[in-house]
Amino acid sequence: VTHFYSNQILLLLLMLSVLPSSAALPLSPGNIGNLFGTSESDGKILQRSKRGWMWNQFFLLEEYTGNDHQYVGKLHSNMDKNDGNVKYVLTGDGAGTLFLIDEKSGDIHATKRLDREEKAMYTLHAKVLDRNTNAELEPDTEFNIKIHDINDNAPKFAKEIYFASVPEMSEVGTSVVTVTATDADDQTYGNSAKLVYSILQGQPYFSVDSENGTIKTALPGMDRELKENYQVVIQAKDMAGQMGGLSGTTTVSITLSDVNDSPPRFANHSFRVTAVESTDIGGAIGRIKADDPDVGHNAEMEYSIVGGHDIFNIITDQTTQEGVIIIKKALDYESKRDYEFRVEVKNTYLDARFIHGLQFKDYATVKVTVEDVDEPPVFTRNPYIIEVHEDTAAGSFVGVVSARDPDADNKPVKYSIDRHTDLERLFNIDSVNGTITTLKALDREMSKWHNISVVATEINNPRQTTRVPVFIKVLDVNDNAPEFAMSYDTFVCENVKAGQLIQTISAVDTDEPLVGHKFVFSISATNPNFTIVDREDNTANILTRRGGFSRREMSMYFLPVVISDNDYPIQSSTSTLIVRVCACDSRGNMQSCNPEVLPFSDGLTTGALVAILLCVIILLMIVVLFAALRRQRKKEPLIISKEDVRDNVVSYNDEGGGEEDTQAFDIGTLRNPEVMDANKLRRDIIPEMLFPFRRTSPIKDNTDVRDFINGRLQENDSDPTAPPYDSLATYAYEGSGSLAESLSSLESAATEGDQDYDYLSNWGPQFKKLAEMYIGKSPDRET
Repeated sequence: VTHFYSNQILLLLLMLSVLPSSAALPLSPGNIGNLFGTSESDGKILQRSKRGWMWNQFFLLEEYTGNDHQYVGKLHSNMDKNDGNVKYVLTGDGAGTLFLIDEKSGDIHATKRLDREEKAMYTLHAKVLDRNTNAELEPDTEFNIKIHDINDNAPKFAKEIYFASVPEMSEVGTSVVTVTATDADDQTYGNSAKLVYSILQGQPYFSVDSENGTIKTALPGMDRELKENYQVVIQAKDMAGQMGGLSGTTTVSITLSDVNDSPPRFANHSFRVTAVESTDIGGAIGRIKADDPDVGHNAEMEYSIVGGHDIFNIITDQTTQEGVIIIKKALDYESKRDYEFRVEVKNTYLDARFIHGLQFKDYATVKVTVEDVDEPPVFTRNPYIIEVHEDTAAGSFVGVVSARDPDADNKPVKYSIDRHTDLERLFNIDSVNGTITTLKALDREMSKWHNISVVATEINNPRQTTRVPVFIKVLDVNDNAPEFAMSYDTFVCENVKAGQLIQTISAVDTDEPLVGHKFVFSISATNPNFTIVDREDNTANILTRRGGFSRREMSMYFLPVVISDNDYPIQSSTSTLIVRVCACDSRGNMQSCNPEVLPFSDGLTTGALVAILLCVIILLMIVVLFAALRRQRKKEPLIISKEDVRDNVVSYNDEGGGEEDTQAFDIGTLRNPEVMDANKLRRDIIPEMLFPFRRTSPIKDNTDVRDFINGRLQENDSDPTAPPYDSLATYAYEGSGSLAESLSSLESAATEGDQDYDYLSNWGPQFKKLAEMYIGKSPDRET
């Protein structure tokens, strides 16, 4: 049997309390050892259930501050004879770390400080083993080590600061908010977790319930308009508030919410407003404001005019809570200049608790002064509707518009038509009296209405203008004749009988008489083929007068139909109905309306015509082929052999007229410039007379050609009016009639090697290419 010895006196008292009076034994170590096992009395063995009698719980104070290990209790087995053969082994929660057991004596110690708030009880198991064989001498025994609480935790609130609100003017004792603190100590043991609430700051406005932490109002008539925010500090203390207990605090921010306890009031009970007479209807002319110390919807106000007013109205600006005075009817300085009325203001929402004895409304007087402005002219009517007959001659009277200056000065007004509304310039207006006349004849069939704008302008102040629409209705005059309503495709069968209906016609008229249209249809009474029957409903039937129509005799008939109306003056027109003669079946259905083609008895047959056509086509093809072959023939080259003496001839695209061409270049012109034709144009470019021809002074007959050319070259190079293009002159054989004879070297007696062409390099850049061609071929240079 394993025995447990605790270091608490309470343990012994509890152990003794569970024993019956007959089993009372003297307290001695020996008896304690027999307390949980068997005991001899009067030669009898007292049997006990060791599990029922065994005390299996130790108590240990938390937060032990000793330096050595704290003694917890002692385990002892009846099998232990104190001979060192018994070994005690401890297992379970914290065994070997938090709790150690002496293997020989069974003493249990705690190795460090324990906190009940972390863990309040530990469950362990004790074993008794034979030290030599490690055999279990007794079964495994379970016991608990319970940590006794001490007041080592202060109360804590959930928040460091709370926010709450309460309506202003609340009664004393009105609940505001409940703040609750918690204590981690054991609430079932002692007063360590018993809290008491108190108020440290916030008196005398608020109080707190000491048991549950409910904050209540403590002062009547707290007015938000005087003070809105309060800071209250609440303390929670354990140990039932006794001295030495731990405490915690929190702050509660309390705001007084608004109630409608203040009526609106005008700071000034008289307002003066100035308005110009040109203010538009609905326009604002001024604002007034009443003061209400309340906020939110409690400060919302409504303005109204006492008894109403014909000219003015007042509305509330929901954003600024101001009364906006607006115009209901146009102001007229000339009619009335001063107005006065009373305005009432009141709260929109009322609180029944505060309306007794207070008037939640106020009054003010508003005086309005109208100022004069230069107003634009005013027409007597707006708009004008005028009627005029069509086909009215130009210059005819249409109507009159009238406008006046509403100001007291009554300045003169002139009239004009906005031409953007009368692009065709059909109307004109007298600028003085406003008489509208026509400039052109009107046609109702083109346009039934004309909408123009007439502008009235003050003569002394052209910026003051007014527009008025004038609607001119063009009345109908019977000036159009009726005509066919559509284009008819009418035919008559060859086998038709007399009196047969072939077409029903109708008419239209662009005029619009007041009594409606009434058309009369008629044809010539002498028409032998057709007749017409008026159906008296603006339609008519075309009937055949005879039968036996033939396409060979007449394939088409033109039937003139006269259509007349009944309006004044009567208008009539003649429309032609084309009637084709067609072949029909027995039911009268059209089969063919083409004229019959009679075959020729004489002439060529179709086969002969086709053969002739084929022959013509073949002949045309041969001609085209022959022309193409001639174009493909190659022309003979100008120079047949490389050894030809004319291998130095330069060919240009612009060919001369041949050796007999004596007009290409005349050397006599160079020597006699007097004979130069003043109007002769250059042939190498498009002739354009950009600059007038300038005649130069003549030269002497014995002047060298080279000097003449150099002089002309220098003259053109320095002339700023000379054209900026190069001229290409082709020098070929000049013919026998030339004064200089031939310029070609083909017939020259001297050879090419005998000539010195160095002088060509002095002729300027225009002859650079020519100099390179001849100087580069000189024999001495090639060497």
